[in-house]
Amino acid sequence: MGKRKIILGVVAGAVAGGAVALLDKEARSYACKKVKDVKSASSYYISNPSEAIQGLQSTVDKVNQVFESGSANAMNALEQVEQTLDKVTNKFSGKEIE
Repeated sequence: MGKRKIILGVVAGAVAGGAVALLDKEARSYACKKVKDVKSASSYYISNPSEAIQGLQSTVDKVNQVFESGSANAMNALEQVEQTLDKVTNKFSGKEIE
C-alpha cells in the first residue's frame, strides 16, 4: 500500500510541476516545439522503419564499444594497482618491521 501511495504522489507531483511550468509562455513554446519535433521524427521513422533499425543498431554498437573500452581501461588500471601492491609487499617482506 505504501509503495502505491509513493508512486501516486510522484506522478501527481510531476503532473502538477509540469502544469505550473507551462504557465510560462516561453516554456509552453519550448514544449510545443519539442512535441512537434517528436511528432515529425516519429512519423519519419514509422514510414522508414529500416532506418530506425539501422540507427538503433548503430547506437547499440557505439555503446558496446564505449563499454568495452571502459572495461579494458579499468582492467588495465587494476593490473597496475596489483603490480604496485606486489612491489610494495615484496619490498617490505624482505625487511623486518621494528
